[in-house]
Amino acid sequence: MVKNFLFLAMFTLIGTTSINAQRVALVDVTKILEALPEYAAAQKQLDQLAAKWRQEIDQEHDRIKGMYSKYQAEQVLMSDEMRTKKEDEIMAAEKAARKMQKDKFGPEGALFVKRAELIQPIQDKVYNAIQDYANQRGFDIILDMAGSAGVIFAAEKYDKTDDIIAKLKN
Repeated sequence: MVKNFLFLAMFTLIGTTSINAQRVALVDVTKILEALPEYAAAQKQLDQLAAKWRQEIDQEHDRIKGMYSKYQAEQVLMSDEMRTKKEDEIMAAEKAARKMQKDKFGPEGALFVKRAELIQPIQDKVYNAIQDYANQRGFDIILDMAGSAGVIFAAEKYDKTDDIIAKLKN
């Protein structure tokens, strides 16, 4: 009799906790993106653009090396004024090359802007599809198992941010 009661109590407890359990899913956003032809096309376009800009920057560096080599060969024949002028020209060219590199590949450079322009709409499409999937299938939380994004979707009822803010204000 006691065994039956314990079994029934445990069965009831397990049944109750599973009713309140959150539905969680995992997705690999990187794999999803790589499966999309438009993402591959955008990535190819970005790679081609980056290669073109790298080539331009390399050509500029080669030109500067040529200027420096010519300067070294001719500096003994130059006056102090001419030497200073050539050194300033070389330094200005190096500064311009660094600026070009920063403008193209820096954190807010042209490649970053182009990547946002091409990739962001595709990422938005994927995240919207994940959110729709979660809502249709009743998932409370969806996690990205590939990237560092962590939680991609969470049902509003699990967001306790406002509660914490209210507690801190009191």
